[in-house]
Amino acid sequence: MSILKLKPAYKDYLWGGHRLVEEYNMNYDGDILAEAWTLSCHPDGPSVIENGPFAGRTLKDYIDANGQEVLGTHCRRFKEFPILVKLIDAKDSLSIQVHPSNGFALSKEGQYGKTEMWYVLDAQEGAFIYYGFKQEVTKEEFAERIENNTLQEVLNPVEVHRGDAFLIESGTIHAIGKGCLIAEIQQNSNVTYRVYDYGRKGKDGRKRDLHIEKALAVTTRVPVIKNGEGYPHLADCDYFTVDKLNLDGELTYRMQGTVTDSSFLNVIILDGEGTLTNKQEKVPYRKGDSLFLPAGSGDWQIEGRCDALMTTIREKASPIRVGVDIGSSEVRIGIINSEQHIIASKSYQPVRSMPAVQMIDDLSKRILDILNENDVPLDQCIGVGVGIPGTIDRRNGKVLYSNNIRWEDVSIVERLGRVIPCPVRIANNADCAALGEAVAGAGKDYSDVAMFTLGGGVGGGMILSGRVFEGGIMGGSEIGHMVVRAGGRVCTCGRKGCLEAYVSMGALLKDAEKAAGRILSADEVFALYRKNDPTIVPVVKEYIDTLGVGIVNIVNIFRPQLILIGGLLSAYAGDLIGPLKKIAEEQSFGGRHGMIPEIKAAELGKNAGLIGAANL
Repeated sequence: MSILKLKPAYKDYLWGGHRLVEEYNMNYDGDILAEAWTLSCHPDGPSVIENGPFAGRTLKDYIDANGQEVLGTHCRRFKEFPILVKLIDAKDSLSIQVHPSNGFALSKEGQYGKTEMWYVLDAQEGAFIYYGFKQEVTKEEFAERIENNTLQEVLNPVEVHRGDAFLIESGTIHAIGKGCLIAEIQQNSNVTYRVYDYGRKGKDGRKRDLHIEKALAVTTRVPVIKNGEGYPHLADCDYFTVDKLNLDGELTYRMQGTVTDSSFLNVIILDGEGTLTNKQEKVPYRKGDSLFLPAGSGDWQIEGRCDALMTTIREKASPIRVGVDIGSSEVRIGIINSEQHIIASKSYQPVRSMPAVQMIDDLSKRILDILNENDVPLDQCIGVGVGIPGTIDRRNGKVLYSNNIRWEDVSIVERLGRVIPCPVRIANNADCAALGEAVAGAGKDYSDVAMFTLGGGVGGGMILSGRVFEGGIMGGSEIGHMVVRAGGRVCTCGRKGCLEAYVSMGALLKDAEKAAGRILSADEVFALYRKNDPTIVPVVKEYIDTLGVGIVNIVNIFRPQLILIGGLLSAYAGDLIGPLKKIAEEQSFGGRHGMIPEIKAAELGKNAGLIGAANL
């Protein structure tokens, strides 16, 4: 099925009427229908699919079964389904209320805040909404007027008519007045702080709760400036884009469009009837219907007579990501913008004796701190990536084992996700360094990159078609643990003859010490090599030959466009790269007739891991 017809969830709040049943074909037999949630994955009222193989199941069931790809690439930044669409019948006035921002709501309520838009379907003569304040008020005056019931004197009443549209950003005090029929598109949240409710009582006979202290904390106490809602969209913000469709059935009878991979499309029919066609599937529609087309559905065509609202999710404006690089002695956190620049970073030394859960909670706090310190709103962050040494299960968000930080079977993604509201991804830190170089460093002009990180050990990562090579359940690759000499030196992993046993910094210095009869630094080793010292030249040549074997193995298997040399030994790339290129040309399968990759030094140093993690 490429077109899902949805059955709403129904709400019988005390201020509601019955027009949604009488005029919008809602299949509801109660006396009061205040709201119909026509597109919802919210647990308080999920939409149910009416047609096709998933008939009788919720929209969330469909998404879980088919993967987040059905929502589109622009929705990757959301942990949950991003929006909720409602039809609202206000037979009586709704409470005066305000919605919090994401940051406040997540810290206090454990769910997102709410920005919403209203489209007026109908309004009785003289009907109005409250939309912000008439003039700026102080927090003290705001509190006093709530206390003495004079708040309405400073609110901004706006008379409304059919076709009016309003964007209600979080922090804006507002209320739908009596006699309004509204279509509402909002963030997927049910957090509302009531400020005034006309003294009404709920079904239990008690006055409904007010949320004064929280409202005082989140309300913007200045008049709203209406910024051109209606052109070119009815509403357009980081959470949703809403457009109006009108077919009069005569001069305009048909319209076409395309659902790309970037976003799903929701069509809610406000009036009329006809058919919607997609992928040879034709679904009839009538007033009140809600239709969902998954991302990537392709070309669609709507025919007949209708007024409709069409909702998609656009790319976030000025997004940032957070990258985290966890090492054995240092943790680095960076804020990375869309141009791959690190706009802020900080580091700290973790307490290695601290349990993993406490370390992760401490990391969560520090991520929020760096955002606050740099005045970056929480909802501006579209993802957090974490690079971790050790064996990583990327798919399930776990560190299976890390000797460096003494973690075993740690669900870091789930734990971070309790505090961080956007998607969290993890990978081995060597993979992150490779990805960082691929997107912003020496490999940015290549899609297939292999990186050898030569330091205390030998790490590395494979970037194929612009993505980290994940392999099986553990993900990533262990370049340092390919065998280059059967039955050779014992490696730290327990096997014999691994590349790491021969080309790590420690291995090179140990071989140099044995040859020279004294301890040498890496600088001294390569200085002597350049002077053609007879004791050191064979050591370095042996090192290069062995590293060359590892590079040729990777070339023959993966055929990358670029080999990068990173880590501590990249400082000596000028001595290594020429001979390594010659080995690759002579020993790679196909020789000069095959595809010999470029070999370069990595450019980003320690920043590669941060940038790569941010791009997971």
